[in-house]
Parts: sequence; C-alpha cells; structure tokens
Amino acid sequence: MRRVAVVASASGNGKTTLGRELARRLEVPFVEMDALVHGPNWAETPDDELRAQVEPILNGDGWVVDGSYRSKLGDLVLDRAEVVVWLDQPIRVWLPRLLRRTRRRIHGDEPLWNDNRETWRSALWGRESLVVWALRMHFARRRRYPEHLVSYNVVRLRSPREVSGWLANVGADEEPPEAKPV
Repeated sequence: MRRVAVVASASGNGKTTLGRELARRLEVPFVEMDALVHGPNWAETPDDELRAQVEPILNGDGWVVDGSYRSKLGDLVLDRAEVVVWLDQPIRVWLPRLLRRTRRRIHGDEPLWNDNRETWRSALWGRESLVVWALRMHFARRRRYPEHLVSYNVVRLRSPREVSGWLANVGADEEPPEAKPV
C-alpha cells in the first residue's frame, strides 16, 4: 500500500490527522487537497489548474491524499489510489471535533491554506456555512458512497476505535489489514 486516498462523510472525521500519520508511517508524501483548492481569499483553483497540480503527484510512487474533490477532478484521485480509506464516523464523534477545531482556529486567529481564516459567520451561518455543509455532506455521502466506492479497494472506518485499530496495523514494512466491502 503506497497510494492512499482518505475520504470522509463530513468535515471533522479526521482525514487530515489520519492522512498525516498514515503518510508518516508509509514514508510517502502527504497532500492536503484543501491547500491546493482554496487560494488566497478563499478563491477556488480552476479545475484545469487543479488537475495540472494533482496529476504529477498522483504519478508518483507513493502518496496519501486527504480528500478527492470529485466535483472538480472526477474520479482521478480514487482511480489512482491502491486503497481508499473512508472515515464514516457518527455525528456524535465528528460534530464536536469540528466545532472544537473551528473554535480553536477562530480564537487563535489560526491561518489556514494560503492565509485564509475561518470566521464564526462562515462556520455557523447560512446555507454554505461549514457546519451546515458538513451535516448535508454527511447524509448525502452516506447515501452515495456505498454505490460509488464499490469498485475500489475501500477500508470503511466507522469509529475512533476502528481508526486506531486499523492504523495500528499499518507500517512502512508491513501490509495493513485487508479492505472490506462498503
């Protein structure tokens, strides 16, 4: 396992945390797709430019990619991955994480990708707010992913315990546990 896509049902599931640790253990580069997509002032990278940035990475011998941006790249990331790790934890797990992370970022004025910043307004208010978007995606992806991911080698992790257990068996010199049907 040298090329891994980490996807999630919603923000706050731990894609970045798992992706960074997985890349460290596999000794491969880690790529956070949000950093490539969200330019200064939250301007989105045009699809063709994003593809031009991502394709050389995916042509490499090994990588862990956090997110797939299917709406912008189609199945490019998933098709190149040997394993797709789907973090599908319950709302009671990821929503408090998302709120704590958002609070930390706002109170600490923590810069994100390309010096972007989260605000309470963008996090909590409106149809496109982070929390509303995460809730919407959680239910939509849980409906769509089983069918969409069926042709990939998928590891579906549904709890922090499953994430820890799976990760404990991953190392640079050993094969991880086999993927299971979604």
